[in-house]
Amino acid sequence: MNFLVKILLGGISVLIAEFFLSGIYIDTFITGFILAAVIILINVTLKPLLVVLTFPITIVTLGLFLLVINALMIMLADRIIPGFQVDSFWWAILFAIVLSIINALFGNNLNAAD
Repeated sequence: MNFLVKILLGGISVLIAEFFLSGIYIDTFITGFILAAVIILINVTLKPLLVVLTFPITIVTLGLFLLVINALMIMLADRIIPGFQVDSFWWAILFAIVLSIINALFGNNLNAAD
């Protein structure tokens, strides 16, 4: 049940973030909830591996490289989901930042393990 609540809150967060950013396109509400589910799955599977592999770069940049990893995860979701489009890498970084702020306000993070 907790997983479904995370998808619901994540979908709402994604749709709110898309409303504010002109470089992000989501076709339907359903696509927004699918995007939230895919981001959760990517964060559970690929993101920890990338964080471990890029740990030295993350230390040198004082954690700012994690924004790059988040943007890469969003760009991967862009490739996977047909109704979701990100105009550029910079829009993906901005989307990651806005999505993190909205999820923090909701008290939700897009990790299924919590």
